[in-house]
Amino acid sequence: MFAILSCILKYPILKKHKKILTIIIHAAVWGCFFLLPYIFRPQGRDISANISNRFIAIFTTNGIYLVAFYYFNTLVLLPKLLFQKKWLWYAASIIGCLVVFMYVPREIANIIVPPEEFAFKLEAFKQQQHNHLIDTAKQWQQMRSRGGMRGGSRFIFFPSSNAIFFLVFLISTCISVTQQWLKSEQTKKEVETEKLNTELSFLKSQVNPHFFFNTLNNIYALAVVGSPKTAPAIMKLSSIMRYILTDTQSDTVPLENEVNFINNFIDLQRVRLTDKVVVAFITEGTIANQQIAPLLFIPFVENAFKYGVSTKENSVISITIKATETTVHLYTTNTIVKADNGILDTTGIGINNVKRRLDLLYPHKHNLVITNNDNQFFVTLDISIK
Repeated sequence: MFAILSCILKYPILKKHKKILTIIIHAAVWGCFFLLPYIFRPQGRDISANISNRFIAIFTTNGIYLVAFYYFNTLVLLPKLLFQKKWLWYAASIIGCLVVFMYVPREIANIIVPPEEFAFKLEAFKQQQHNHLIDTAKQWQQMRSRGGMRGGSRFIFFPSSNAIFFLVFLISTCISVTQQWLKSEQTKKEVETEKLNTELSFLKSQVNPHFFFNTLNNIYALAVVGSPKTAPAIMKLSSIMRYILTDTQSDTVPLENEVNFINNFIDLQRVRLTDKVVVAFITEGTIANQQIAPLLFIPFVENAFKYGVSTKENSVISITIKATETTVHLYTTNTIVKADNGILDTTGIGINNVKRRLDLLYPHKHNLVITNNDNQFFVTLDISIK
């Protein structure tokens, strides 16, 4: 029954009163346990009140000891010995508790209800019933005359009491071991979550300098030639910096804000493009109603401009963002423009960075396909957001 506690405490409202609720549940369970002798006490016209009281006295003293043993095992023996891998000490302690259980509660019961009076009443009752209990009473008398059971029955009144001891032992040990395992799993999960958050923060921090490095290079090129587009470009960069330094600190951002950020980036790129480059940016679907992790799309957009812009030949860059109620799709296509030495540089951190972030943020909820042929580079990214 104590196992129910772990399930109940999962609810947020009950977590606030965890200690009080724990005490109430424990008290209710033990209260039911101590009601058992009153429910199953010997009844009937021929049953002596002394016999019934003896039954209750032994059950009560046994019960009090079992309660003490339960908390001694869960609060002391298990954490101090078993969980510290002191197996022999733990086994010896349990055996010692069992030996004490076999003697002490019955001795206390003998003080509460004197065994001599009980034996006399029990003998009279057995004679009235004319059953096999008469032989048992004679055996008790013989053992008493031999000194084997001084003062009446002390050890075998409840032949199942030892079984109850082992039941309490198993319940307390199983519950504590389960709780320890759950605590260990929770700690492991928290450590893993913290590790992922740290890695995500590191990956996100890498995006900013990487992005600003490329953008500042573009503005520098405009400033060198004294282009009138320099001032508007700086304003666009200011808007982009504000978005990166403020909005992207959250785990998710409105998809509409991410789209505006990409649009500003594309406008900033256009200031340095010639008529030979055609850029198309299309948005479709319910853009205004969705949330998404920030800065996931910009590495692919950057990549399209990095490798798809030529000043000597015609090139095309196409970027499409489409949103539905449950998914967000990104499609990019760009003409492949090789360097003068004919080698395509693919050492940037952007793509590898976003792949890792997708694995962490949307495990089993995204599909990224990157392909290319001799002239074109394609990216298809599907993200399930619900």
